[in-house]
Amino acid sequence: MATADAKKSEPETGGIAADRLRSIVERIERLEEERKALGSDIKDIYAEAKSAGFDVKVLRQLIRIRKQEPAEVEEIESLLDVYRRALGM
Repeated sequence: MATADAKKSEPETGGIAADRLRSIVERIERLEEERKALGSDIKDIYAEAKSAGFDVKVLRQLIRIRKQEPAEVEEIESLLDVYRRALGM
């Protein structure tokens, strides 16, 4: 019965708990803003790396590889080597 009482305390509009919905939407909006700010920070770091002479394309690839499991990286590198040799590269 406590759950039913808690639900009654929230104002509902069309069967929707408006306060709960507003809270969820506002939290998502805050996180979206944080993600946008982080994206801008990452972009700035890549620009810094580029101005220091690093190849940004290679840096992105290196970061992608570091996220993978070592066994997966080894398998991909093996296959890449086989494919290169097959193409005479």
